[in-house]
Amino acid sequence: MSNTEAQVKAAMQAVVDHLKGELKTLRTGRANAAILDKVHVEIYGSHMPLKALANINVPEPRMIVVTPFDQANANAIAKAIEAANLGVNPMVDGKIIRINVPPMDEAIRKQMARQCRELGEKGKVSLREVRRKFNEQVRKQKADGVIPEDQMKRAEKQIQDLTDKFCKDIDATCADKEKEIMTV
Repeated sequence: MSNTEAQVKAAMQAVVDHLKGELKTLRTGRANAAILDKVHVEIYGSHMPLKALANINVPEPRMIVVTPFDQANANAIAKAIEAANLGVNPMVDGKIIRINVPPMDEAIRKQMARQCRELGEKGKVSLREVRRKFNEQVRKQKADGVIPEDQMKRAEKQIQDLTDKFCKDIDATCADKEKEIMTV
C-alpha cells in the first residue's frame, strides 16, 4: 500500500519538477539565462545544447552574455538563438554574443501569462494521467484478489488526495510565475 503511495508521489513530483523546468524557460521582464536552456546549435554535424558550447552570464538585468568555448562557433550560436524564436536579438560582438532583453509590453506579458497557464493545464493533465494509471493498477490488484475492496477504496482515496495536493502545488507555482511575468 505505502509502496503504491510512494510510487504515486514520485510520479507526480516528477510532473511538477518538469513543469518548473518548463516555466523557467518563459521570458519575464528581467534577463534570465534559463530562457536559453532549450536552444540547440547545429555544430560539427550534430545538434548540441547551447550550455555545452558556451558560458552564459547575466551581467545586468536586461542583458545576457554568451561566451562560446570556441570563438569560431559564435555565428552559429547567434543563428540558433534567433531561430529559437525567443523574442530577443543576439549580436555577435567579437568573441562574445550579447543579447539585449527588451522590456515586455502589455501584449507580450499577457501572451507569456497565457503560455504559463497553458503549461499549468498540461501539468494537471499529466497528473490526472498518473492518477488514472495508478487507479487502474489498484483496481487490477483488487480484481486479481491481491487486495480486498476496502483497501482498494483507501488507496483510491489516497491517490485522489495526492492528486489534489499536487494540483494545488501546480496552481501556486503557475500563479507565482504569472505574477513574476506581469511585474513591470
